[in-house]
Amino acid sequence: MCELNMRPRRLRRTDLIREMVAETNIKLNGLIQPYFVCDGDGIRTEIESMPGIYRESTDKFLESIASDIKLGINKIMIFGIPDHKDATASKAVGADSLVPKAIKQLKDKYGDDLFVSADICLCAYTDSGHCGLIKNGQIDNDATLPVLAEMALDHAEAGCDCVGPSDMMDGRVERIRETLEENNHPNTIIMAYSAKYASAYYGPFRDACDSSPGKGDRKGYQMDFRNRREASSELMLDCEEGADIVMVKPALAYLDIIADFRRNTELPVAAYNVSGEYSLVKVMAEKKLVDEKMMVLENLTSISRAGADIILTYHLRDILKGGWLG
Repeated sequence: MCELNMRPRRLRRTDLIREMVAETNIKLNGLIQPYFVCDGDGIRTEIESMPGIYRESTDKFLESIASDIKLGINKIMIFGIPDHKDATASKAVGADSLVPKAIKQLKDKYGDDLFVSADICLCAYTDSGHCGLIKNGQIDNDATLPVLAEMALDHAEAGCDCVGPSDMMDGRVERIRETLEENNHPNTIIMAYSAKYASAYYGPFRDACDSSPGKGDRKGYQMDFRNRREASSELMLDCEEGADIVMVKPALAYLDIIADFRRNTELPVAAYNVSGEYSLVKVMAEKKLVDEKMMVLENLTSISRAGADIILTYHLRDILKGGWLG
Protein backbone atom coordinates (compact mmCIF):
# COMPACT_ATOMS: atom_id res chain seq x y z
CA MET A 1 0.00 0.00 0.00
CA CYS A 2 1.28 3.45 -0.86
CA GLU A 3 2.39 5.32 2.27
CA LEU A 4 0.94 8.83 2.12
CA ASN A 5 0.69 11.08 5.15
CA MET A 6 -1.37 13.67 3.32
CA ARG A 7 -4.50 12.45 1.54
CA PRO A 8 -6.70 15.45 0.62
CA ARG A 9 -9.38 13.05 -0.58
CA ARG A 10 -10.13 12.11 3.05
CA LEU A 11 -12.06 15.39 3.32
CA ARG A 12 -14.08 14.66 0.16
CA ARG A 13 -15.29 11.17 1.06
CA THR A 14 -18.94 11.85 2.03
CA ASP A 15 -21.54 14.58 1.63
CA LEU A 16 -21.43 15.34 5.37
CA ILE A 17 -17.67 15.76 5.37
CA ARG A 18 -17.73 17.92 2.26
CA GLU A 19 -20.40 20.15 3.79
CA MET A 20 -18.42 20.42 7.03
CA VAL A 21 -15.23 21.63 5.36
CA ALA A 22 -16.74 23.69 2.53
CA GLU A 23 -14.89 26.99 2.26
CA THR A 24 -17.62 28.90 0.42
CA ASN A 25 -21.39 28.83 0.68
CA ILE A 26 -23.93 30.93 -1.20
CA LYS A 27 -25.65 33.36 1.16
CA LEU A 28 -29.37 33.34 0.46
CA ASN A 29 -29.71 36.63 2.30
CA GLY A 30 -27.22 38.18 -0.13
CA LEU A 31 -29.22 37.39 -3.30
CA ILE A 32 -31.30 40.02 -5.12
CA GLN A 33 -33.93 39.27 -7.79
CA PRO A 34 -34.26 41.76 -10.68
CA TYR A 35 -37.65 42.71 -12.23
CA PHE A 36 -38.75 44.61 -15.35
CA VAL A 37 -41.69 46.98 -14.92
CA CYS A 38 -43.44 48.49 -17.93
CA ASP A 39 -46.20 51.01 -18.58
CA GLY A 40 -49.76 49.79 -19.11
CA ASP A 41 -52.20 47.50 -17.31
CA GLY A 42 -52.66 43.75 -17.22
CA ILE A 43 -49.34 43.07 -18.93
CA ARG A 44 -47.20 40.07 -18.06
CA THR A 45 -45.13 39.01 -21.06
CA GLU A 46 -42.31 36.50 -20.87
CA ILE A 47 -39.07 37.82 -22.32
CA GLU A 48 -38.26 35.40 -25.12
CA SER A 49 -34.51 35.62 -24.61
CA MET A 50 -34.82 35.21 -20.81
CA PRO A 51 -37.09 32.23 -20.06
CA GLY A 52 -38.94 32.66 -16.77
CA ILE A 53 -38.42 36.45 -16.62
CA TYR A 54 -41.21 38.88 -17.52
CA ARG A 55 -42.05 42.41 -18.53
CA GLU A 56 -44.87 43.38 -16.17
CA SER A 57 -47.14 46.37 -15.77
CA THR A 58 -47.29 47.65 -12.20
CA ASP A 59 -50.47 45.74 -11.31
CA LYS A 60 -49.00 42.41 -12.43
CA PHE A 61 -45.63 43.27 -10.93
CA LEU A 62 -47.27 43.76 -7.54
CA GLU A 63 -48.92 40.35 -7.90
CA SER A 64 -45.56 38.77 -8.71
CA ILE A 65 -43.94 40.39 -5.68
CA ALA A 66 -46.72 39.10 -3.41
CA SER A 67 -46.12 35.58 -4.73
CA ASP A 68 -42.34 35.86 -4.58
CA ILE A 69 -42.36 37.13 -1.01
CA LYS A 70 -44.11 33.91 -0.04
CA LEU A 71 -41.24 32.04 -1.70
CA GLY A 72 -38.73 33.96 0.39
CA ILE A 73 -37.62 36.78 -1.91
CA ASN A 74 -37.24 39.98 0.11
CA LYS A 75 -34.62 41.91 -1.88
CA ILE A 76 -35.32 43.20 -5.37
CA MET A 77 -33.91 45.40 -8.13
CA ILE A 78 -36.33 47.23 -10.47
CA PHE A 79 -35.72 48.27 -14.08
CA GLY A 80 -38.23 50.48 -15.84
CA ILE A 81 -39.47 50.08 -19.43
CA PRO A 82 -41.41 53.24 -20.38
CA ASP A 83 -43.88 53.51 -23.25
CA HIS A 84 -42.15 56.64 -24.55
CA LYS A 85 -38.49 57.39 -25.21
CA ASP A 86 -37.03 60.75 -26.19
CA ALA A 87 -33.78 62.68 -26.40
CA THR A 88 -34.07 64.08 -22.86
CA ALA A 89 -35.13 60.85 -21.11
CA SER A 90 -38.18 62.73 -19.85
CA LYS A 91 -39.92 59.57 -18.58
CA ALA A 92 -37.00 58.82 -16.27
CA VAL A 93 -37.82 61.68 -13.90
CA GLY A 94 -40.79 62.92 -11.91
CA ALA A 95 -42.68 61.55 -8.93
CA ASP A 96 -45.30 60.14 -11.30
CA SER A 97 -42.78 58.29 -13.46
CA LEU A 98 -43.07 54.54 -13.82
CA VAL A 99 -40.64 53.13 -11.26
CA PRO A 100 -41.21 55.62 -8.40
CA LYS A 101 -44.95 54.92 -8.57
CA ALA A 102 -44.31 51.19 -8.30
CA ILE A 103 -41.84 51.72 -5.45
CA LYS A 104 -44.33 53.80 -3.47
CA GLN A 105 -46.95 51.07 -3.71
CA LEU A 106 -44.44 48.44 -2.61
CA LYS A 107 -43.16 50.42 0.36
CA ASP A 108 -46.67 51.42 1.44
CA LYS A 109 -47.58 47.73 1.57
CA TYR A 110 -44.39 46.05 2.76
CA GLY A 111 -42.32 48.76 4.43
CA ASP A 112 -38.96 47.52 5.66
CA ASP A 113 -39.93 43.88 5.09
CA LEU A 114 -38.93 44.36 1.44
CA PHE A 115 -35.58 45.80 0.38
CA VAL A 116 -36.20 47.78 -2.80
CA SER A 117 -33.36 48.85 -5.05
CA ALA A 118 -33.74 50.44 -8.47
CA ASP A 119 -31.52 50.99 -11.47
CA ILE A 120 -30.52 54.59 -12.17
CA CYS A 121 -29.65 54.89 -15.85
CA LEU A 122 -31.11 56.55 -18.95
CA CYS A 123 -30.61 53.83 -21.58
CA ALA A 124 -34.21 52.56 -21.37
CA TYR A 125 -35.56 56.13 -21.49
CA THR A 126 -33.58 57.74 -24.32
CA ASP A 127 -34.53 57.35 -27.97
CA SER A 128 -30.81 56.83 -28.70
CA GLY A 129 -30.57 53.83 -26.35
CA HIS A 130 -27.53 55.41 -24.72
CA CYS A 131 -26.98 55.81 -20.98
CA GLY A 132 -26.35 59.54 -21.24
CA LEU A 133 -27.74 62.57 -23.04
CA ILE A 134 -26.36 63.27 -26.49
CA LYS A 135 -25.16 66.69 -27.58
CA ASN A 136 -23.47 67.34 -30.91
CA GLY A 137 -23.35 63.64 -31.56
CA GLN A 138 -21.47 62.86 -28.34
CA ILE A 139 -22.48 61.59 -24.89
CA ASP A 140 -22.46 64.71 -22.71
CA ASN A 141 -21.22 63.42 -19.36
CA ASP A 142 -21.80 66.58 -17.32
CA ALA A 143 -25.23 67.36 -18.79
CA THR A 144 -26.33 63.84 -17.85
CA LEU A 145 -25.40 64.12 -14.16
CA PRO A 146 -28.30 66.35 -13.03
CA VAL A 147 -30.81 64.08 -14.76
CA LEU A 148 -29.39 61.02 -13.02
CA ALA A 149 -29.41 62.86 -9.69
CA GLU A 150 -33.03 63.93 -10.17
CA MET A 151 -33.98 60.38 -11.11
CA ALA A 152 -32.28 59.02 -7.98
CA LEU A 153 -34.00 61.63 -5.80
CA ASP A 154 -37.43 60.76 -7.23
CA HIS A 155 -36.81 57.11 -6.39
CA ALA A 156 -35.62 57.95 -2.88
CA GLU A 157 -38.64 60.13 -2.21
CA ALA A 158 -40.88 57.25 -3.28
CA GLY A 159 -39.24 55.15 -0.56
CA CYS A 160 -36.50 53.32 -2.47
CA ASP A 161 -33.96 51.83 -0.06
CA CYS A 162 -31.11 51.75 -2.57
CA VAL A 163 -30.35 53.44 -5.88
CA GLY A 164 -28.01 51.77 -8.35
CA PRO A 165 -26.34 54.14 -10.83
CA SER A 166 -25.29 51.93 -13.74
CA ASP A 167 -24.60 54.59 -16.38
CA MET A 168 -20.82 54.86 -15.91
CA MET A 169 -20.79 58.65 -16.23
CA ASP A 170 -17.85 60.22 -14.41
CA GLY A 171 -18.87 61.91 -11.15
CA ARG A 172 -22.37 60.50 -10.95
CA VAL A 173 -22.00 58.94 -7.51
CA GLU A 174 -20.86 62.23 -5.98
CA ARG A 175 -23.65 64.18 -7.70
CA ILE A 176 -26.30 61.69 -6.53
CA ARG A 177 -24.92 61.62 -2.98
CA GLU A 178 -24.93 65.42 -2.76
CA THR A 179 -28.48 65.60 -4.10
CA LEU A 180 -29.75 62.98 -1.66
CA GLU A 181 -28.08 64.70 1.29
CA GLU A 182 -29.34 68.14 0.32
CA ASN A 183 -32.90 66.82 0.09
CA ASN A 184 -33.02 64.99 3.43
CA HIS A 185 -32.34 61.47 2.20
CA PRO A 186 -29.08 60.70 4.00
CA ASN A 187 -30.04 57.05 4.55
CA THR A 188 -30.59 56.10 0.93
CA ILE A 189 -27.97 53.54 -0.09
CA ILE A 190 -25.96 54.00 -3.27
CA MET A 191 -24.98 50.70 -4.85
CA ALA A 192 -22.58 51.92 -7.52
CA TYR A 193 -21.95 49.91 -10.66
CA SER A 194 -18.27 50.72 -10.20
CA ALA A 195 -16.82 48.39 -12.83
CA LYS A 196 -19.41 47.93 -15.55
CA TYR A 197 -17.81 46.48 -18.63
CA ALA A 198 -18.87 46.93 -22.26
CA SER A 199 -19.91 43.30 -22.53
CA ALA A 200 -21.52 40.94 -25.01
CA TYR A 201 -23.32 39.33 -22.07
CA TYR A 202 -25.97 42.09 -21.95
CA GLY A 203 -27.82 41.02 -25.10
CA PRO A 204 -30.96 39.55 -23.48
CA PHE A 205 -31.27 42.53 -21.12
CA ARG A 206 -31.24 44.94 -24.05
CA ASP A 207 -33.94 42.81 -25.65
CA ALA A 208 -35.97 43.05 -22.44
CA CYS A 209 -35.69 46.83 -22.18
CA ASP A 210 -35.49 47.62 -25.90
CA SER A 211 -32.39 49.61 -25.02
CA SER A 212 -29.80 48.73 -27.65
CA PRO A 213 -28.02 51.86 -28.89
CA GLY A 214 -29.44 53.08 -32.18
CA LYS A 215 -26.02 54.23 -33.31
CA GLY A 216 -22.57 53.32 -32.08
CA ASP A 217 -21.94 51.38 -28.89
CA ARG A 218 -21.24 52.01 -25.21
CA LYS A 219 -17.49 51.49 -25.28
CA GLY A 220 -16.93 55.23 -24.79
CA TYR A 221 -18.25 55.07 -21.23
CA GLN A 222 -18.49 51.43 -20.16
CA MET A 223 -15.17 49.76 -19.37
CA ASP A 224 -12.92 47.94 -21.82
CA PHE A 225 -12.96 44.21 -20.98
CA ARG A 226 -9.20 44.08 -21.52
CA ASN A 227 -8.57 46.34 -18.51
CA ARG A 228 -8.12 45.28 -14.91
CA ARG A 229 -6.17 48.09 -13.21
CA GLU A 230 -8.68 50.63 -14.48
CA ALA A 231 -11.37 48.92 -12.39
CA SER A 232 -9.38 49.71 -9.24
CA SER A 233 -9.38 53.39 -10.21
CA GLU A 234 -13.15 53.33 -10.68
CA LEU A 235 -13.51 51.59 -7.32
CA MET A 236 -11.40 54.25 -5.57
CA LEU A 237 -13.40 57.09 -7.11
CA ASP A 238 -16.78 55.62 -6.17
CA CYS A 239 -15.65 55.01 -2.60
CA GLU A 240 -14.44 58.61 -2.34
CA GLU A 241 -17.65 59.95 -3.87
CA GLY A 242 -19.94 58.25 -1.34
CA ALA A 243 -20.88 54.78 -2.55
CA ASP A 244 -22.11 52.37 0.13
CA ILE A 245 -21.86 49.20 -1.99
CA VAL A 246 -19.66 48.67 -5.05
CA MET A 247 -20.52 46.38 -7.93
CA VAL A 248 -18.82 44.45 -10.70
CA LYS A 249 -20.86 43.70 -13.84
CA PRO A 250 -20.90 41.13 -15.45
CA ALA A 251 -19.77 38.52 -12.95
CA LEU A 252 -18.51 35.24 -14.40
CA ALA A 253 -16.00 36.65 -16.88
CA TYR A 254 -14.80 39.15 -14.25
CA LEU A 255 -14.08 37.04 -11.18
CA ASP A 256 -10.58 38.56 -11.04
CA ILE A 257 -12.14 42.03 -10.75
CA ILE A 258 -14.46 40.88 -7.97
CA ALA A 259 -11.43 39.48 -6.13
CA ASP A 260 -9.57 42.77 -6.61
CA PHE A 261 -12.52 44.70 -5.20
CA ARG A 262 -12.67 42.39 -2.18
CA ARG A 263 -8.97 43.00 -1.46
CA ASN A 264 -9.11 46.75 -1.96
CA THR A 265 -12.21 47.89 -0.06
CA GLU A 266 -14.01 47.20 3.18
CA LEU A 267 -17.35 48.11 1.56
CA PRO A 268 -19.76 45.32 0.59
CA VAL A 269 -18.99 44.02 -2.89
CA ALA A 270 -21.87 43.16 -5.23
CA ALA A 271 -21.74 41.29 -8.52
CA TYR A 272 -24.37 41.13 -11.24
CA ASN A 273 -24.99 37.65 -12.66
CA VAL A 274 -26.26 39.21 -15.87
CA SER A 275 -28.87 38.29 -18.46
CA GLY A 276 -26.48 36.59 -20.87
CA GLU A 277 -25.06 34.43 -18.10
CA TYR A 278 -28.60 33.50 -17.06
CA SER A 279 -29.81 32.76 -20.58
CA LEU A 280 -26.81 30.58 -21.44
CA VAL A 281 -27.69 28.31 -18.52
CA LYS A 282 -31.36 28.24 -19.54
CA VAL A 283 -30.57 27.36 -23.15
CA MET A 284 -28.17 24.57 -22.19
CA ALA A 285 -30.61 23.19 -19.62
CA GLU A 286 -33.44 23.23 -22.16
CA LYS A 287 -31.28 21.20 -24.54
CA LYS A 288 -30.43 18.83 -21.66
CA LEU A 289 -26.74 19.60 -22.00
CA VAL A 290 -26.34 20.49 -18.32
CA ASP A 291 -27.97 19.98 -14.94
CA GLU A 292 -29.51 23.44 -14.41
CA LYS A 293 -29.42 23.31 -10.62
CA MET A 294 -25.78 22.24 -10.47
CA MET A 295 -24.65 24.82 -13.03
CA VAL A 296 -26.49 27.66 -11.26
CA LEU A 297 -25.02 26.68 -7.90
CA GLU A 298 -21.54 26.33 -9.39
CA ASN A 299 -21.78 29.76 -11.04
CA LEU A 300 -23.06 31.53 -7.93
CA THR A 301 -20.55 29.77 -5.69
CA SER A 302 -17.70 30.90 -7.95
CA ILE A 303 -18.94 34.50 -7.69
CA SER A 304 -19.13 34.19 -3.90
CA ARG A 305 -15.72 32.51 -3.76
CA ALA A 306 -14.19 35.42 -5.68
CA GLY A 307 -15.38 37.75 -2.92
CA ALA A 308 -18.91 38.97 -3.67
CA ASP A 309 -21.10 39.60 -0.63
CA ILE A 310 -24.19 40.36 -2.72
CA ILE A 311 -25.28 38.80 -6.02
CA LEU A 312 -28.00 40.09 -8.31
CA THR A 313 -29.31 37.05 -10.16
CA TYR A 314 -32.32 36.15 -12.26
CA HIS A 315 -32.01 32.59 -10.92
CA LEU A 316 -33.24 33.41 -7.41
CA ARG A 317 -36.88 32.49 -8.01
CA ASP A 318 -35.86 29.09 -9.42
CA ILE A 319 -33.46 28.53 -6.51
CA LEU A 320 -36.23 29.05 -3.99
CA LYS A 321 -38.88 27.13 -5.89
CA GLY A 322 -36.54 24.17 -6.25
CA GLY A 323 -35.12 24.36 -2.73
CA TRP A 324 -31.67 24.29 -4.32
CA LEU A 325 -29.97 25.74 -1.24
CA GLY A 326 -31.65 23.31 1.10
